[in-house]
Amino acid sequence: MAEYLETTVDKFTFKVPLDRLYTSGHTWLKEEDGLVRIGVTDYLQQTSGDVAFADVTAPGTHVAIGNTLAALETIKVNLELPSPLAGLIKEANAALQETPELVNQDPYGQGWLALFAPDEWPAQRAGLLEPKTYFEQMKAEAVEESKKL
Repeated sequence: MAEYLETTVDKFTFKVPLDRLYTSGHTWLKEEDGLVRIGVTDYLQQTSGDVAFADVTAPGTHVAIGNTLAALETIKVNLELPSPLAGLIKEANAALQETPELVNQDPYGQGWLALFAPDEWPAQRAGLLEPKTYFEQMKAEAVEESKKL
């Protein structure tokens, strides 16, 4: 695993790898040979609960920013994750059909959601958060949430 930033808030420890970009909606994006792999952050998977079902938009589908990328059902909530990119879904993580808990067990590795061929990666990349920026936002959100408990 890559180097990461880490913080503990209340009883949760959250990790943010430095080798990818993020959205304020708690998804990560990692460029790989001209394609972009997308998944959910450690923060989102921990605060949402155990994933019981994961449905990723089918490969071959062209999505716009904001279209549904995936739906996750957890013990706490049902999440509809918007796509952070416009582009063609090249691959959906088939392993999630049988073992959706991979999202919880390995959110930055085997628990990824989709592999994308983005329409205009340089332009779309500019709208994403660098790891340290996301880390500070996530940490502030975690502290705020812990005050509500």
